[in-house]
Amino acid sequence: MFTQLVHAHPSAKLPLPSPLYTVRPSTPPIFKHQFTPNSRTQFFFLQHHHQKLRPFIRCAANSEGVGGNKLNWEKWVPRNFLAADKVFRWISEATSSPIGQYISSPTTFLHSVDSRIKLAWLLVLVVLPARSHISVRFGLVIFLALLSMWMQPKQVWVDQLGRVTLLSGILFIMLGLGTDSAPSLVFSRTPPPSILGLPNLPTSLEGYSYVIMKFGPLQLTRKGLSTASTSACLTFTIFQSASLCLTSTTPEQLAFALQWFIHPLKHLGLPVAEIILTLLLSLRFITLVFDEVRNVALGIVSRRINWQLLTTMETVDVFFTYIRRIFRNIFSHSEQISQAMIARGFRGDCNSHKLFLSAGTSSAMANILSLLCLVGLIGAATWSKYLLS
Repeated sequence: MFTQLVHAHPSAKLPLPSPLYTVRPSTPPIFKHQFTPNSRTQFFFLQHHHQKLRPFIRCAANSEGVGGNKLNWEKWVPRNFLAADKVFRWISEATSSPIGQYISSPTTFLHSVDSRIKLAWLLVLVVLPARSHISVRFGLVIFLALLSMWMQPKQVWVDQLGRVTLLSGILFIMLGLGTDSAPSLVFSRTPPPSILGLPNLPTSLEGYSYVIMKFGPLQLTRKGLSTASTSACLTFTIFQSASLCLTSTTPEQLAFALQWFIHPLKHLGLPVAEIILTLLLSLRFITLVFDEVRNVALGIVSRRINWQLLTTMETVDVFFTYIRRIFRNIFSHSEQISQAMIARGFRGDCNSHKLFLSAGTSSAMANILSLLCLVGLIGAATWSKYLLS
């Protein structure tokens, strides 16, 4: 019947294929003559061609932007940002200049200051940022940054100042924008002046505003600025002042200074000798910890592991092996130190052994100048609340 219809209409035309279907070029023609199927023949036509027609969809990404410019946003997407090899390189670079390592040369002004005066400076720098005006806080930060550039070698202060500044900056932004950003749930019970029949109070002539800046839902207020500046300046001051003190003072000198300050507490039963020995061993041990972290990381990087061939669990296992190796080396160093102390006759009683500590050589002029600067700083921080408020 279908063949009869074809021969009965020799001048009929075949319909064009649907946009959803495309006939392959290699498909041979089935009908000699084209015809247009009507409502009676359409079912047989589609039934005969359902094996020859295949859906074919073409799609292409348009990389052209507005005005014909190419949108090269792919290059801004970070790739392998947390790759294992980069993490180990960051660890080895971060521990290349450890905090707490004594630098004997070049000899600077801080090397000639007495260690007891340095401890007094550290105590004052911890207390002042929370008890002074905001201008004094930022002044302390600038003073410590300039002092670090002047007293420390360039490879030391560039590394340490960069990391401490980044940490303090992140803390300042988070606390400044997050202190008063949440809306207050407490509302005033006092009705507005218009309801009470009172005139509205005039606005301040000085232009006082509690909100300093606004970033969408986040806002920087006076309370947020005070909290953020206190925390950020205190963080910077503690880290950088400790770095300046440790790089210019030997562990023996710091132990002697602490012993000189807490020696009167010995009459109250405080174990001064044990505290001083523990401090001395801790200061000696800081450099060993940094060295082990860096050496084990460099050992893994130097093996040039092909991290792309490792699975996620294998990469995690490498990190656990790295941490295990660090603790194993640290415990090995601790055992060697204890064996050396036992070989020298130490049996746990600090009072029966003499610790030879010395204050080192200090300059009288440097001590007097540092004390005058300390007194001036305390006076400026005390009067700043009254003069600058």
